[in-house]
Amino acid sequence: MKRPELAVLGGTAVVTGAAGGMGEHLAKGVARRGADVVVIDRDETGLRRVVEEIGRETPGATVTSHVVDLADRPAADAVIARVRDEHPGVTMLFNNAGVALGGRFDEVGADDFDWLLEINLHVPIRFTRALLPLMLANGQGQVVNLSSLFGLVGPPGQTAYSTSKYGLRGFSESLRSELEEEGHPVGVTVVHPGGIRTNIAANARVGAGTDPAEAAQGKADFAKVLRYPADKAAEEIIEAAVARRPRVLIGNDAKGLDVLARVTPGRYWSPMGRAMALAAKRS
Repeated sequence: MKRPELAVLGGTAVVTGAAGGMGEHLAKGVARRGADVVVIDRDETGLRRVVEEIGRETPGATVTSHVVDLADRPAADAVIARVRDEHPGVTMLFNNAGVALGGRFDEVGADDFDWLLEINLHVPIRFTRALLPLMLANGQGQVVNLSSLFGLVGPPGQTAYSTSKYGLRGFSESLRSELEEEGHPVGVTVVHPGGIRTNIAANARVGAGTDPAEAAQGKADFAKVLRYPADKAAEEIIEAAVARRPRVLIGNDAKGLDVLARVTPGRYWSPMGRAMALAAKRS
């Protein structure tokens, strides 16, 4: 049975990675819809700007901010505990924070690989573990996990990133199944954005064993295919979360490659690689 739409008004939405990109627009969007907002990011200056802009755009919104590097597990766990203890009215969790790491598996060191997994996979799981009981107690809620196009397909040079995003997809789908089976009033939305216009490529780490020139060219080519507006993507994600949609594909690239991966699950890279190369040349 389909659950009724989530009543955002009066609840609290938690948004990680909120100092820019989709996270900034997610925070602004839920504030406009009447939610109190908890925003989290390591970028103190960017986070302060977002809080100030929400205050100007939505004067009645209550916004709480936490500056933390989510790769620092003790610091992150302290913030997670504070959010849990200080915001019992949580009804929405947007696990949006994410980082990228370029390089083939044999070019990426174990420390960098673990750094990415901590932020992209382990932190969303720990946030969910802490806040899900609040949503269940509140009688409604939605966990929104930002996977990726690379949680649908696994291209070369993205082993670490795809590992984290496939993992987040699996976590989301299994948790959703468990909640549905038990008839709980909380849902899970997993989001697969394609090329969203953010700074994730520019800020990506590069594996220590990667050729610097090759890495720079890869960043430049990847940045060219990031075209979808972040504010538009955020609005689609919020509407999907409110409507309790289980799965969202953002952009024609995500939609097309999702079909390709299902039709040719063992051979999608060749046409995908050609299409990405062509798109980069046209930009």
